[in-house]
Amino acid sequence: MTENVNVQYVGFEAKTLVREYSFLVRQASSETREFAITIVNEAFTSHRLSYQDGPQICSLKLHRELGTFSNDPPQTHYRISEAELTEYRDSHAPKAAGGLRPPKAVKQL
Repeated sequence: MTENVNVQYVGFEAKTLVREYSFLVRQASSETREFAITIVNEAFTSHRLSYQDGPQICSLKLHRELGTFSNDPPQTHYRISEAELTEYRDSHAPKAAGGLRPPKAVKQL
């Protein structure tokens, strides 16, 4: 991104097949633009994505598009793909525990 932009999450709307997340993007040199990013409901009901993660994955997608198109993407509506869901899930998976350790021995007095 070559210019400062302000990306504001506005909210979401639950629709029949998707959840649609809305954002406003403000730039100093132009007016405010609205963007909508959708995620299929099945991604949430199958537990591949939590409802709390919806705004973040959409924000990441919007920032990528802004960066790719010098803050002026040709579209105002995007869809989170299966590949993006998988990439997000893999990059945000909980770290594996280092293994169980036996409890420390208690000193007898």
